[in-house]
Amino acid sequence: MSDNYSADVVVVGTGVVGCTVAEHALDAGLSVLMLEAGPRVERWQIVENFRNLPPSLKANWDAAYPPKPWAPHLETYTDASAAEYLQLEGPDALAYRQGYVRYAGGATWHWAGICWRLTPEDMKLKSLYGVGRDWAFDYNTLEPYYTRAEYALGVSGPSDPALQWPPMRSKPYPMGQLPFGPGEQRFTDVAAKIGLHNLPAAQARNSGVSYNGRPACCGNNNCFPVCPIGAKYDAATTLPRIEAKGGVILANAVVYRVETGSKNAVQAVHFFDQDKVSHRVTGKVFVIACNGIETPKILLMSKNEKNSNGVANSSDQVGRNMMDQPKISAQITMAEPLWTGVGPVQSSSIMNTSQGDFRNVHTGALFRMENAARSRVGGLAALKKGLVGKALDAEIRRLSACTATLTIEHELIPLPYNRLTLSAKKDWLGLNKPNIYYDVSDYVRRSTATYTLPILKQLMAGLGTTDSQINNFYTHSDHIMGGCIMGTDPSTSVVDADCRAHDHDNLFLPGGGAMTTGGSGNSTLTMVALAMKASDAIVSQLKAG
Repeated sequence: MSDNYSADVVVVGTGVVGCTVAEHALDAGLSVLMLEAGPRVERWQIVENFRNLPPSLKANWDAAYPPKPWAPHLETYTDASAAEYLQLEGPDALAYRQGYVRYAGGATWHWAGICWRLTPEDMKLKSLYGVGRDWAFDYNTLEPYYTRAEYALGVSGPSDPALQWPPMRSKPYPMGQLPFGPGEQRFTDVAAKIGLHNLPAAQARNSGVSYNGRPACCGNNNCFPVCPIGAKYDAATTLPRIEAKGGVILANAVVYRVETGSKNAVQAVHFFDQDKVSHRVTGKVFVIACNGIETPKILLMSKNEKNSNGVANSSDQVGRNMMDQPKISAQITMAEPLWTGVGPVQSSSIMNTSQGDFRNVHTGALFRMENAARSRVGGLAALKKGLVGKALDAEIRRLSACTATLTIEHELIPLPYNRLTLSAKKDWLGLNKPNIYYDVSDYVRRSTATYTLPILKQLMAGLGTTDSQINNFYTHSDHIMGGCIMGTDPSTSVVDADCRAHDHDNLFLPGGGAMTTGGSGNSTLTMVALAMKASDAIVSQLKAG
């Protein structure tokens, strides 16, 4: 065993949350060591992986990220063993089949870049509607951190408050909004006719200018699986900057145990390298910033004599309250062309459907038209019809222009039975695989039956839909939340308002796992805001001695 690694701040995970904490600590003059379970790759490698995929796999963005044996993830298209990594059960098991990769840079390699904020109401579900939980602080406390996060990521968004979500903000977006393509504009017009507002999304994507060394978006429209030019923020672009500031990054380092010592403080983490050799890393403050699945898994694997339920788990809440936004999608064919595919894959959503007094009975949701180009979908569908020549060409063009995907993403409240535990099954390193029980609950099912599906059908009618197929089951939105839930009461939560573990003064668990509620919008901006808040607390704690 090697014991040569140490730093003031040890960060496990090199995604957007880990990078946010690491850079803030370095700027404060602290030493930082980052550990990443997976490999470190260059952008061109992922682009080439994607280009070389057969057409049948190009829809599966994760096929461009083949897992390593020591760092499996839910990649189901090139490695059959990896498909078994995430063990799922419960009535809505498939709705937690999360798409994330264990690569340096994390999930921001392949995210859509959308940066919605929570609303003040999203943070007070219990006091306003009698469901879920309230956050440990209000929107006004989080707002300055949201603003810092937007400037750190480089977020573009509308300057008109009527188009902002929510409009309560202390500074304008760093950049103006990206323009709508023709499909999104038509969707916006149709929504307006039934009293709904399709808003331009705030997004971590450069709009017409360079920002933080990244070029302007040129509308490649393959944000999944990767922005080929780096116009969209991804944490991989931050890693060289972290190294230039003195940070040390170790790839292929799979953390499997958090070690505690006197007074139950964390004194080290242990990791396996790709040769199955164990190493020990010491530090003053430890930050577990993997994601809402990998972080609780590490904590549960770390149980010891003083922490019989796992590290940070005296409340028995580690792994509980797993959340995502349960998704329903509709594949539609229209009489007239919609022409998706101009600009990013996502640029707007209907958000006002997520708010209302109905939340005491059922959940809210956002609605979105997916803006991905349909040429591949149209081409494969046309080929299945057995057409050739001009007839095939005409059908490819029709299906590419006149088809679309509409999406509903429902809010899910924290529920303790939606739980991650350790599976008896082991991975290549001999570590427990994560097992998750998942049930979206009647709170979501009531919404689907009485609220969101009727709205979806109105939107479909307004678009002139001639044929449709609506999922009769929920799928995942890849917004992993819960598992290390925040709260003021150590008996019912894992971390405090600064994402510091109640049980361990020098252990921080920022990001999606700490989120108390998730709203209906994408979670990344809130994760980064929490990382900013945790970073301030870490620096203050270490500077105070």
